[in-house]
Amino acid sequence: MEAGGGMTKQFPLLLPQDRDKRVYDGFITAQEKDFRLRILLPSDYQLRNARLQCSWQLKKVLHGYHNIVRQRLQHSIDLASFMLELKTILEAALKNTHELHTPPPPQYYSSLVSEIEVLGWDKLLFVDTEFSSIKLKAEDAAGREHLITLKFKTKYPVEPPDCIVDFPVPFAISWTAQSSLASIHTQFLAALESLKVFWDVLDEIDEKTWVLEPEKPTRSATLRRIAIGNNVSISINVDPRHPTMLPECYFLGADHVVNPLKLKLNNNIHLWDPENSLLQNLKDVLEVDFPSRSTIEKADYSMDCGICYAYRLDNAIPDQVCDDPRCGQPFHQACLYEWLRGLPSSRQSFNVIFGECPYCSKPIVLKMSTKKPRGESN
Repeated sequence: MEAGGGMTKQFPLLLPQDRDKRVYDGFITAQEKDFRLRILLPSDYQLRNARLQCSWQLKKVLHGYHNIVRQRLQHSIDLASFMLELKTILEAALKNTHELHTPPPPQYYSSLVSEIEVLGWDKLLFVDTEFSSIKLKAEDAAGREHLITLKFKTKYPVEPPDCIVDFPVPFAISWTAQSSLASIHTQFLAALESLKVFWDVLDEIDEKTWVLEPEKPTRSATLRRIAIGNNVSISINVDPRHPTMLPECYFLGADHVVNPLKLKLNNNIHLWDPENSLLQNLKDVLEVDFPSRSTIEKADYSMDCGICYAYRLDNAIPDQVCDDPRCGQPFHQACLYEWLRGLPSSRQSFNVIFGECPYCSKPIVLKMSTKKPRGESN
């Protein structure tokens, strides 16, 4: 395919650099701006195998449009047709970039300041210099402080702001032509009230038990791994909509300790009373008293990994334990996996590895989770 005279006529700034017209270099013009471009055609002149070399300015404008450009390169009948389509794409990209960086009208700022005054400056925690992002604060009925970040578009208040909150459930605002910051704050308070019991439940757990994971839970976190005893813990996932109901439970520890707890959970599940707190129900059903921070030191319920000698590894804590009651040494799953994989005597069946404990040499079984250990590829 050889480019015809249409190229020179429609794109006079993009000229062939060789006799065979396989290399074009120059500029493409859009919205009175010139952008440097170089096109290299293959020996068979097939556009789908052509290479485009763009200046950094052109690359920046076309960022996000690469797939469209490549598609047009595949389907255009000749170079002149492709260049016309590229110019159309470039003009659209320039228009979108212009709209993105167009400053809002003056009334945008005055109306936003007025709305903050109506809401109350005491509820404003942060505002950036361009008034494009603000943070509002509010307290729930239990006195907990919560933040909501609002990111405004230039067409505000015609378009609602994006709202970012630390919630365990989605938060979507209702927006009309009469809506304002005050209405967003009101909806924020209503959402806080609907989640009060959920946060009450987790606050009691965080205060009265030893939470192993997460170390610093956010308000959106629904998981808690709670210490029960020496290298034995329970991981619970609380339903934000039904926080006093029986949560998903998963025990971690040696089988000879975990199995009796599983049996108690199954046998006593009828004792679960939604009128009681979740923590009290866990105590009643499992027939245990959870160690608390006020009576037990961290070293009393947790031990470092017997292989890497660290407690926390890549944000994971030891969750594999030797089943021999005389040993009970904990390990990180990743560490134990690498150890067993290096033993000639170990064997693997699907996701279960059979080997020997690094400490007592007694048989040990590692049931791999779906998450790959460090160093494993797909």
